[in-house]
Amino acid sequence: MKLVSSSILFFVLLSSATMFSQKIITTIDVPKVIGPDTLSHWVKKNRIGFDISEIAFVNWNAGGTSSISGLLKGKFNRVYTKDNYNWTNELIVRYGLNKQDGIELRKTEDVLQLNSALGYRHDTVSNWYHTAKFNFSTQFTDGYAYPNKDISVSRPFAPAYIFLGLGAEYATKDKHKLLYLSPFTSKITIVSDQRLANQGAFGVKKALYDLDGKLITEGEKSKLELGFLLTSFYKKEILKNITIENRISLYSDYINKFGNIDVDNDLSLELVVNEHVKTNIGIHIIYDDDIKAKEEIGGKQVILGPKTQLKQVLGVGIIYNF
Repeated sequence: MKLVSSSILFFVLLSSATMFSQKIITTIDVPKVIGPDTLSHWVKKNRIGFDISEIAFVNWNAGGTSSISGLLKGKFNRVYTKDNYNWTNELIVRYGLNKQDGIELRKTEDVLQLNSALGYRHDTVSNWYHTAKFNFSTQFTDGYAYPNKDISVSRPFAPAYIFLGLGAEYATKDKHKLLYLSPFTSKITIVSDQRLANQGAFGVKKALYDLDGKLITEGEKSKLELGFLLTSFYKKEILKNITIENRISLYSDYINKFGNIDVDNDLSLELVVNEHVKTNIGIHIIYDDDIKAKEEIGGKQVILGPKTQLKQVLGVGIIYNF
């Protein structure tokens, strides 16, 4: 009897030990399922908006002209950051139209601009980057010196500007303060329209004619410059719901009139009503010695000397970020 009891006890202990060992082996052998690495080095920001301004008069004693203006705009950012490398890309588009009583539809804004900068820094603490920068800008449709609507003074890719250079850039972590210095930047001016190129528009070499006005050599469609470029970007909330943004570019060509500086300064003030409604106030100043002013004199389009260009914008718009 004792022998039977001992056998039963030994069998129970052996079975328990076997089950326990199987449980341990099972737990160890089952691999863990690890999900895919979802970490991305890209930051994407998109913003589209539509600004509108309107004024209407009905039996208004003091007189006036009813008008309505619309501006469609977009800004798309793609920023790649990894270790000591930073690649920033920005696409800016704007197109505006105005309609007044008794006057044909007119263009008020036309911008297509692409900015790209690839930077490298020695460590992750420094805000200074060795940077290669590329900028391209042109327009979507023909431009006119109103009221003349028959002869265009600018066209898509006439002009188009390309800046390509190497330099140093100071950039804060949030990219709201940027300062770029480049001692070697090439500026390429493209005038794809032969009529405008023959006029020497936007600084390209104009056509050569004989004394009888017969064309000898057509104007060149491009111009290459090498010079010094300084650009700056600043964005800050100066008061609650009021943000200022300023972009400035200064360029001087080493070969042609060094010290004569091309200026492009775009200042805007954004007043936030809510997440999707904003008021915008902007001032854009341009001076380029190669851009000659045009005026309508005696029914003819006359080319004058370079002048400071000024544009002021005020509008209320709807913004959508995604």
